[in-house]
Amino acid sequence: MANITASMVKELRELTGAGMMDCKKALGETDGNMDEAVEYLRKNGQAKAEKKASRIAAEGIARAAIAADGKAAVVVEVNSETDFVAKNETFQTFVESVAKQALASSLAGGKNGEDIESLLDEKFVDGEGSVKDALVEKTATIGEKLSIRRFEKVSGDLVVSYIHGGGRIGVIVAANGANDDAAKEAIQNIAMQIAALNPMYISDKDVEQSYIEHETEIIRAQIEADPKEAAKPDKVKEGMVKGRINKQLKDVVLLDQVYVKAEDGKQSVAKYLESVNKDLVVAKFVRFEVGEGMEKKNEDFAAEVAAQMNM
Repeated sequence: MANITASMVKELRELTGAGMMDCKKALGETDGNMDEAVEYLRKNGQAKAEKKASRIAAEGIARAAIAADGKAAVVVEVNSETDFVAKNETFQTFVESVAKQALASSLAGGKNGEDIESLLDEKFVDGEGSVKDALVEKTATIGEKLSIRRFEKVSGDLVVSYIHGGGRIGVIVAANGANDDAAKEAIQNIAMQIAALNPMYISDKDVEQSYIEHETEIIRAQIEADPKEAAKPDKVKEGMVKGRINKQLKDVVLLDQVYVKAEDGKQSVAKYLESVNKDLVVAKFVRFEVGEGMEKKNEDFAAEVAAQMNM
């Protein structure tokens, strides 16, 4: 049986918004496994949302680069140890060079860091030696460990980029069907939408069946955990499941989201794009949020000093 500490309970509360005793029980039921505890709370209707994936757990910035012809773009994430370094001009200039490198590369990149090792072996566009050599040199100059975590490309009839919060979020979007000024402005607005509302898919046709099955399981468990809802007829409960899934999809599917600038507060992204140009379609988007999915070591400075002094 794992030793359930106060810090574990605190972390689970921050991840889920559930009560302290509920978090303690969930950790006990799952032998201290944080991911399983989040799932346990969701199934029992005690977690407000599964937030772990969106936690900002590392420092650094995202930057984007767009090809001269406006038909290809790349977004990169480069990590540092502290926010202080992330705001450093030397570091930011280096990240911009990395974005330029990734754009010029024949590599496709990926959200999970695919192709990083190959990118590091390439000749650096803004200096002598390889990208890895440049990374080592910048690490020595700045005095912190730096890491090129990931990059990804898009291409289309037009591409746009949007950097939010000084680089905390980087978005690139590719669209087809039009490339005039009106289309570009519309896709720029969509890039801002993606930064703000973090959709997972472009359209409902893109939604993975595994996602629907997983969320259906969670919703069914939530219904059964509520005595009033569990007592309802199976047909009614299945209708509730379907309704909640459909509502959830409107949050994670870009085209089904309410357009953030809609004057009536109801217009969907799909309807907004149609109003600009019926041929304009979003082909692909990439959204990087610095540190998402990473765990940041939470150090006790006093304990560290005491340990070094053998206290």
